[in-house]
Amino acid sequence: MITISNIKKNFGSLEVLKGISLVINKGEVVSIVGPSGAGKTTLLQIIGTLDRPDDGSVVIDGQDITGLSRGKLADFRNRNIGFVFQFHQLLPEFSAVENVMIPALIAGKSRRQAKEKALSLLEMLGLSERVDHKPAQLSGGEKQRVAVARALVNDPAVVLADEPSGSLDSKNKSELHQLFFELRDRLGQTFVIVTHDESLAELTDRTIYMRDGMIVSGHEQEAE
Repeated sequence: MITISNIKKNFGSLEVLKGISLVINKGEVVSIVGPSGAGKTTLLQIIGTLDRPDDGSVVIDGQDITGLSRGKLADFRNRNIGFVFQFHQLLPEFSAVENVMIPALIAGKSRRQAKEKALSLLEMLGLSERVDHKPAQLSGGEKQRVAVARALVNDPAVVLADEPSGSLDSKNKSELHQLFFELRDRLGQTFVIVTHDESLAELTDRTIYMRDGMIVSGHEQEAE
């Protein structure tokens, strides 16, 4: 599903990633953990095509994304990768259903198709009575569920999450963690999650430990 080969990334004289190689299989829920400054978020951004490596390659679902043009990269990202961020990143002027619809509209789906899919996902996530509410009217847990629905609206092969439960209380955090596994089992997505939350990392199929721009353990998995 995802094959990362010898990824290197520098920011000026700072060597952030020092030759990362990793295979993540289809349907895995993988966590990436390590101290601040280990390179976790940089690696996630490169997998998500939000940044380019200085060296190495990333192959997602058979497509080498490393050399794609900016336009093709944006199209690939919209259709194949979903994102869940720590602070939701919902647009405050739009309702829950409108926020979820946006990636589908960008992908070229009709407004009717986008709305049907968004409503279906929100219902599946227990938000059918909140679809017309704007973010300011939603709880933290509800906002993160809307963000998850938005990540799923284009049926991406991969969902990338960066500290997805970092802003939630214990109850909502636990519910969100369980939701990732329910979605994997129901929809078959692959999840890659950067987290400092030990309880989430313990639940995942595999935990990748990073330190000083390198993987120190957890990368032994072979492609199936």
